[in-house]
Amino acid sequence: MSSGTDHHQQIDSRSPEVRTEALEDLLVEKGIVDRSRVDALIDRFENDLGPMVGARLVAKAWISSEFRERLLADADEVLATEDIQGAEMEHIEVKANEPGVHNVVVCTLCSCYPWALLGLPPNWYKSPEYRARVVREPRKVLSEMGLSLDAETEVRVWDSSSETRFLVLPEQPEGTGHLGLEELAHLVTRDSMIGVTKAQAP
Repeated sequence: MSSGTDHHQQIDSRSPEVRTEALEDLLVEKGIVDRSRVDALIDRFENDLGPMVGARLVAKAWISSEFRERLLADADEVLATEDIQGAEMEHIEVKANEPGVHNVVVCTLCSCYPWALLGLPPNWYKSPEYRARVVREPRKVLSEMGLSLDAETEVRVWDSSSETRFLVLPEQPEGTGHLGLEELAHLVTRDSMIGVTKAQAP
């Protein structure tokens, strides 16, 4: 997808994003915070701490067929049992990728997203372009994001809402059956749990 900026789009100076950026600029200017440390902290939450909660659930589902069945049948009950709670977690449904079926998540109305499972939402997930196009032409959008699927593969798009958030259970990479929970969890990325990539090969 194109990442170009629409220069005609008006920016709301009251939006949380603009106010946060202005506050960060002020703190950096006054020498109170170091921008590189802020960036490192955001990167750690976005790509490590946040997504690892969901990644461990995926890894458990790969290891245990019983856990997988429970997760797919009633994710809310599993999350309660695992004591996983937090923002945007009122009701979660898990959709499993399997041969011939690939799932991808979007929120067409805004950007509903299970923060407590996946960490910070990526900017592209919140973009009007992704939200509009992945519903109309999901295969093309996924290809542009680097994921090419066989023509025979059915692509299922799940539209998150304030009532229901979705998590994709990616397929386990081949040759990883001998790996333990933490090793498997590190193969699972935030983007694979949204459905725009596959889990990483070791």
